[in-house]
Amino acid sequence: MNRKGMTRRFFLKKSAGVVTGTAALFIGKRFQSTALGANDRINIGSIGCGGRGTSLLSDIVARSKRPDAGVAAIAVSDAYDVRREKARKICGGKAYKDYRRLLETKDIDAVIIATPDHWHARMSIDAAEAGKDIYCEKPMTHTVEEAKEVARIVGEKRRVMQIGVQSTSDDIWWQARKLIRRKAIGKVLWTQSGVSRNSLEGDWNYYRIDRNAGPHNVDWNAFLGSAPKRPFDPDRFFRWRKYWDYSGGIATDLFYHRLGHLQIALGPEFPKRVVASGGIYVFHDRETPDTFHMMIDYPTNHTIVLLGSQANRQKVPEIIRGHKAAILFEPPGLLLQPEKEFANEVKELKVSPQPRAGHMDNFLQCIRSREKPHCNEIVGYRVMVAIGMGVRAYREQKVMLFDLEKEEVVPS
Repeated sequence: MNRKGMTRRFFLKKSAGVVTGTAALFIGKRFQSTALGANDRINIGSIGCGGRGTSLLSDIVARSKRPDAGVAAIAVSDAYDVRREKARKICGGKAYKDYRRLLETKDIDAVIIATPDHWHARMSIDAAEAGKDIYCEKPMTHTVEEAKEVARIVGEKRRVMQIGVQSTSDDIWWQARKLIRRKAIGKVLWTQSGVSRNSLEGDWNYYRIDRNAGPHNVDWNAFLGSAPKRPFDPDRFFRWRKYWDYSGGIATDLFYHRLGHLQIALGPEFPKRVVASGGIYVFHDRETPDTFHMMIDYPTNHTIVLLGSQANRQKVPEIIRGHKAAILFEPPGLLLQPEKEFANEVKELKVSPQPRAGHMDNFLQCIRSREKPHCNEIVGYRVMVAIGMGVRAYREQKVMLFDLEKEEVVPS
């Protein structure tokens, strides 16, 4: 969305030293920017006040009541009058129908973005250009091209950005990271993960449709944004994850979580090839598949397999397999299990998680320190490349390749 209209074309530009290359920006690097002092209050504006947005807003409000809080929620924005008014009452701040008015508020230091996927890029870019730090719910964006542009601009503007993959702040993935970096499992070969759910009515249909919602209290054009124009549809408004215009389905809602924390353990890397399969096997009230699988090959000769269904809840255990040993994730800890051929070299080891700042804590700490948070824009971008390639591979029924030099997706 530009300043006068609802859409803006994303012009993708190279920016040496910002996004181009794995070593350009990394976890823990400090921004060259003025940090807030320990006594300075961080003022938050919340964009998107649905279930997730309200939960995050309520968390900030609860924090603000602590004696040493140093944070406050002072503004909200939503296209739906009912949600916007409810959120305003929760925080006691100002309410805006147009999020751009919220971004113009000089007192706001950072924003939470919890809107449908197709709005994440535009809002993140506008926030960065307005000088705000950003907590954006996953996925980072709707498409690969958008993620590239967001990462570039966030880097150029030296903003702190955290993508809402909460498990990337779980210590167990950082423990796995240490084991992998000291070659405890040998050459990393392949990793498996996934998400399995089941329900009678179909996943996402548990999002309640407010029968009183309509064009009289929903800014439908603001919801659509750059998506194709359609008449008001309450199912699309409240259950938008079922539709390609606004979501990538299982891939962007569920797999992004899994791949996010795996990239903490394995290191953020662009894929080289992605294939996908699945279909709508049970719930025929949607466009996105209810059963979906991805296979991601990386240049380091490592493959990640992600398996998912919304019609069967039998889980796929998370395992990182190496030549000498495997890491099995058994919450709350992990098990380093040697291959029998290397039993004399690698010993079985159980690892428990250690205390680590929670995801929002990490974001707020980084606003003050200007360090990069756990799921920063570089991690988020690399995850989005693989996820976006999986969506395209499924929809176009093609193998998707990634040109590492140009950072572009190329159908085979």
